[in-house]
Amino acid sequence: MAFRPEPPLPQDPATRTAIVLCNLGTPDAATAPALRRYLAEFLGDPRVVEIPGLIWKPILHGVILRTRPARSAAKYASIWQTEGSPLKVWTEKQATLLRGYLGERGHRVVVRHAMRYGHPSIPAVLDALKAEGVTRVLVLPAYPQYSGTTTASLFDAVARWGLEIRHLPELRFVHRYHDDPGYIEALARRIRQHWTSQGRGNHLVMSFHGIPARCVDLGDPYRDECRITAERLADRLGLSAADWTMTFQSRFGKAKWLEPYTQPTLERMAREGLKSVDVVCPGFTSDCLETLEEIRMEVRDAFKAAGGQHFRYIDCLNDSPDWIRALADLAERHLQGWPTRP
Repeated sequence: MAFRPEPPLPQDPATRTAIVLCNLGTPDAATAPALRRYLAEFLGDPRVVEIPGLIWKPILHGVILRTRPARSAAKYASIWQTEGSPLKVWTEKQATLLRGYLGERGHRVVVRHAMRYGHPSIPAVLDALKAEGVTRVLVLPAYPQYSGTTTASLFDAVARWGLEIRHLPELRFVHRYHDDPGYIEALARRIRQHWTSQGRGNHLVMSFHGIPARCVDLGDPYRDECRITAERLADRLGLSAADWTMTFQSRFGKAKWLEPYTQPTLERMAREGLKSVDVVCPGFTSDCLETLEEIRMEVRDAFKAAGGQHFRYIDCLNDSPDWIRALADLAERHLQGWPTRP
């Protein structure tokens, strides 16, 4: 194994600390070739699809990557912004704002964003930080709830990068913040603001990204952490058990995933007479394909087709000041003991 040459260290130790805000990722463009590259990396991760490679790779490359990219590209095109993918746009803004908030509190830290799949990749961002002389890195996932399919995969990428580094930086990882008071309060304020400006539905659905049920059966804590988030949020909003429902979305493949599924649940509610519903996605800190296209478009249309009348999607935290403040609080707690003040 060949290790890379090391850059010289800077003279000022206060400039050597960095935060990397890591999100899942996004294709570079809303095109079939870009989706093919992205999906090959994403669905090729054994943390995401726990099927032996000898079985899964022929299916992935022989079937899925021949058919799915064009369909996915059309979905991405329906939400694409001038600056690019919404997830990329919001994650970049969050990193920029986080640096500003920490700077106002007297911290001199470098803040960058990285994607687990796609660009900028985690190895590329860590390489750039090394070249700038950074010797301490706090890895901050955009995932409030821990799962082996997301958080652990992110740590895998950091560990693989470290295999080629002679002089490793000091590393810290934020594993979870599903019950963080600042995060819960930011969600509650986002929902209250929506109710004030758009009106309030008869029921609140909290939709989290799903994972295969088998993962939970084998010990993944994700479902429990989603439930804790939902319960804390409902309590903060003063909701009774009859006022809200937790569901799981974005099922892929034929295996059983965490239930209840979001779209069938909302269709059933509409058939049973529910006319007005609000839907929020607490596990997503940035709006993306799964919130803007799947929930705001597909699930909304399904709810109305089943008899519902008013479907209101509540935006993710994105760049809300309450969220960036909570993110800065979280980062500050994990930076303790590192020299971040000049």
